Amino acid sequence: TGKAGRKSGGPSRVWDRLRPPSPPAIMHYSEHEAALLAEKLKDDSKFSEAITVLLSWIERGEVNRRSANQFYSMVQSANSHVRRLMNEKATHEQEMEEAKENFKNALTGILTQFEQIVAVFNASTRQKAWDHFSKAQRKNIDIWRKHSEELRNAQSEQLMGIRREEEMEMSDDENCDSPTKKMRVDESALAAQAYALKEENDSLRWQLDAYRNEVELLKQEKEQLFRTEENLTKDQQLQFLQQTMQGMQQQLLTIQEELNNKKSELEQAKEEQSHTQALLKVLQEQLKGTKELVETNGHSHEDSNEINVLTVALANQDRENNIEKRSQGLKSEKEALLIGIISTFLHVHPFGANIEYLWSYMQQLDSKISANEIEMLLMRLPRMFKQEFTGVGATLEKRWKLCAFEGIKTT
Repeated sequence: TGKAGRKSGGPSRVWDRLRPPSPPAIMHYSEHEAALLAEKLKDDSKFSEAITVLLSWIERGEVNRRSANQFYSMVQSANSHVRRLMNEKATHEQEMEEAKENFKNALTGILTQFEQIVAVFNASTRQKAWDHFSKAQRKNIDIWRKHSEELRNAQSEQLMGIRREEEMEMSDDENCDSPTKKMRVDESALAAQAYALKEENDSLRWQLDAYRNEVELLKQEKEQLFRTEENLTKDQQLQFLQQTMQGMQQQLLTIQEELNNKKSELEQAKEEQSHTQALLKVLQEQLKGTKELVETNGHSHEDSNEINVLTVALANQDRENNIEKRSQGLKSEKEALLIGIISTFLHVHPFGANIEYLWSYMQQLDSKISANEIEMLLMRLPRMFKQEFTGVGATLEKRWKLCAFEGIKTT
């Protein structure tokens, strides 16, 4: 009996090895395992395994008052997976429609090429070209033409079959849209759809509340940012106005200084004019008295020489006085700097330079200086700078030269 038992036990072991492995044991319910299962239900790759565990727990009777909320959340996750499955199905259907359309387009292209090949064979069988082929060539062309026509007809029939199927599907869709078909919709499907819509409505309401809170926060942040920008704008405007005011004050001081210079120059010119007029009167009176003496004494030649000498001496004296008045002291440190720069410039230009050339050079150092200001400064210092005329006619030009080395010898 032992041998028989051993013999009978042999095939059972082989059968045990051939049987598929039993599924893994399902873990017992706990709050921690339930939380992990809820996460798996949200993962598409682990959904099948997780839904099996959930079904086992519900069948075991793990649902009670304490765990009802957790089980409800997991059932809700399972319901949400329905929408994902429908979306996946719609995606696959769309891919299938695209594949059908691509196949139909490719088949249409193939059929077009078959038509072209058959047209070539038909043109070859016409008498104009057919007479030039040999018998063997004609036989081969005829075989090829018949084969191509058969293939073309088969492709055309297949394409027409696809188009008929599409028309039938369209007619079926129209029939499905009829009122009689709509009445046959399953009530459970409608209930499931209504429940899904309710869940979606709740989810949208929660999202709306979250969006409202975000909008309120954004409004507050925007108000704070607007206030900050407004304060910065006011500060920038105030700073800009202060800078503008300072610039205008500086321009006013410069204009006032130029006005004082013009006033002093005008007063000097008036003094020179009054002095010249007084000197002219003195000379006229002396000339008149001298003429009377000449008429009475008869010494015309010697007296006229004395008058000329006296006139020249007075004119020279007046010129020296004017030069001393014009060559008054410098008014500011800026004028001293200008004189030093101009002297250096004219020193390296021994033949002189006109006022425009000198002004263009000085503008590179001081963009606010004018040609008139430079010329007035040169005219105030006749012992340092002198003006000469060069050229003839249209080429006549006024040039300023540095004469300080000559002027210092005559002082």
